[in-house]
Amino acid sequence: MTAYEKPSLALSEIEEVLRAHFGPGVAEITPLAGGNLSSVFSFVHEGQSYCVKFSDLAGAYETERYVSDLLSGQGIPFPRCLALRKTGRLACVIMERVAGRNLADCTEEEQIRQLPELIGILRNLSEVEVRSTSGYGWIGPDGKGAYESWKDFVVALNSEDQTGTFWENWHDLYRTSCLERDIFEEIYYRMLAYVPYNESHRGFIHGDFHQWNILSDGKRITGIIDGNCMYGDSLVDLAILDRHMPRSGIIQLYQDQLAKTGQVMPNFKERLLGAYYFKGLDGLRFYAKMGWRDAYQGTRQFLLNLT
Repeated sequence: MTAYEKPSLALSEIEEVLRAHFGPGVAEITPLAGGNLSSVFSFVHEGQSYCVKFSDLAGAYETERYVSDLLSGQGIPFPRCLALRKTGRLACVIMERVAGRNLADCTEEEQIRQLPELIGILRNLSEVEVRSTSGYGWIGPDGKGAYESWKDFVVALNSEDQTGTFWENWHDLYRTSCLERDIFEEIYYRMLAYVPYNESHRGFIHGDFHQWNILSDGKRITGIIDGNCMYGDSLVDLAILDRHMPRSGIIQLYQDQLAKTGQVMPNFKERLLGAYYFKGLDGLRFYAKMGWRDAYQGTRQFLLNLT
């Protein structure tokens, strides 16, 4: 099983897609770093900045349009989706471009200064109004979750049969990559033990909440982008951010903000452990597929050391 490769496009293909939507006048088409599953480009039209993303994965970006409307409509700084299009084998989405650079490109001092604001945005994401929707797990284009329960979702996500998805034939990774069956299964059963703590909490989960999907001007957070969006326990996003910024005291900052507002969160530790196991398990499989051995080993050690 080989590492996933993002689609490659000629400049003429990109120009054709953008001309079909905007007409003439598109300029400064520039590839952007980041995005493990999409090829992303920025461009300018009539003085405004935009970006366009291309993917060969089935159903790519249909949910992104729903999520864009949901979040931007509730005050979350998420770029508005302008159009979905098809070009040959690829799906593409055209979106507003949020000003700023990846938070990861800021200095450590700049990142630390912005942590309180970032924690505030994280809490706002967890409070996005989703009561008019139903289901758990991946959010569909209609705004519904794909599964009846959180447990149904995590079991299906890690089942062997993933026909037609990014994880099709993923059990081959046991043979072709650094993925270890005994370690994967150990973490999987640990995660299931914490499902009862997570499954009674249904909120919005960004699913990829880290410095490369957070934009900043160096002084303040300007926007949140991308995401593997789902419904479930919002502490999953907290676990993701903490794992990507492990020396920043993310968990304590989050708890301090809760205390200041008098908010009590029962079973916080157990819910957070369930979130670490859920996202870490996904990480093990992803890092193995991408060939990122160091990331795999670091995640493996972290998960095994959790109590």
